[in-house]
Amino acid sequence: MRWDNLTDGTEEGTGALFGAGSVVTRTFDTPEFRGITFHEVRARSALNRVPGASRMPFEWTVNPYRGCSHACVYCFARKTHGYLDLDTGIGFDSQIVVKTNAPELLRKELGASRWSGAHIAMGTNVDCYQRAEGRYRLMPGIIEALRDRANPFSILTKGTLILRDLPLLRQAAEVTDIGVSVSVGFTDTALWRTVEPGTPSPASRLNAVRTLTDAGIECGVLMAPVIPFLGDAPEQLRATVRAVAESGATSVTPLVLHLRPGAREWFTAWLGSHHPHLVKRYERMYAGGSYAPTWYQRQITRQVHELAAEFGIGPSRRGASRRALVPERPAVAAPAGPTQLTLP
Repeated sequence: MRWDNLTDGTEEGTGALFGAGSVVTRTFDTPEFRGITFHEVRARSALNRVPGASRMPFEWTVNPYRGCSHACVYCFARKTHGYLDLDTGIGFDSQIVVKTNAPELLRKELGASRWSGAHIAMGTNVDCYQRAEGRYRLMPGIIEALRDRANPFSILTKGTLILRDLPLLRQAAEVTDIGVSVSVGFTDTALWRTVEPGTPSPASRLNAVRTLTDAGIECGVLMAPVIPFLGDAPEQLRATVRAVAESGATSVTPLVLHLRPGAREWFTAWLGSHHPHLVKRYERMYAGGSYAPTWYQRQITRQVHELAAEFGIGPSRRGASRRALVPERPAVAAPAGPTQLTLP
């Protein structure tokens, strides 16, 4: 396993992500963690810079985990496991890298004189509220560090565990600008069980949205991914937007499935097993690359926005919850200092 002296992907190769001899591997024989291996590491930095050419509306991220037990078959971050010589399929779902010192590192980095207080996004790579967080409890320390420095931040998650940290989120909201978005691409339970097998149900996630908004934390919904031919029927879109509106979400923003290298191969294998009749249709739709055709993305966006207006909820506006989202189109990365490896 390629841990020692792993560089951060910059042209200069400025240093290793983890120090030599810093990895401790653990397994836990409990139902919620059965079949999952945790690699505890001492990271050298908590902050990751987003490449300068990215269309992301933020420059910095914090990712306390690599790999994700949510096991979403379409997850774009799968390729990053290959940088550690870990499998990007089942390995991504079951070999979880835990940056055990992330909270203390972040506190130190936020206190450095060179830190400008820029917005920090979390959950844009893998979910910071996946099951591992229930054991390692890294997010309370991370939120506390951000709160104590009044540093603006946003969180994007499919994990209902975020409700555990609601008191901390409310404290942070009193001193800085925060945004929370929950990802719910569809409410079809049969589809959910096959493509997002490790996540809380869509209904549970929407209940979390309601709890957050009732507590005074504005929460938007990233309707992602809208999955072509499986989750994009008019009645499916209507049911999802209606449920989002009923949850009290402040906004809804659709994002069509994108299939980057690493995720594309895993998703295609799943598609061939579960929906072989759709393989050729996907080959045609994604013949141009990782993203669905622009006309299709615009069609879905228009439909969702029309439904949102019907149910009395606006599309995502510029503001706190918007900051956690990912762009619809790729941008060419331009290495400049430490970069987050998975973002365009």
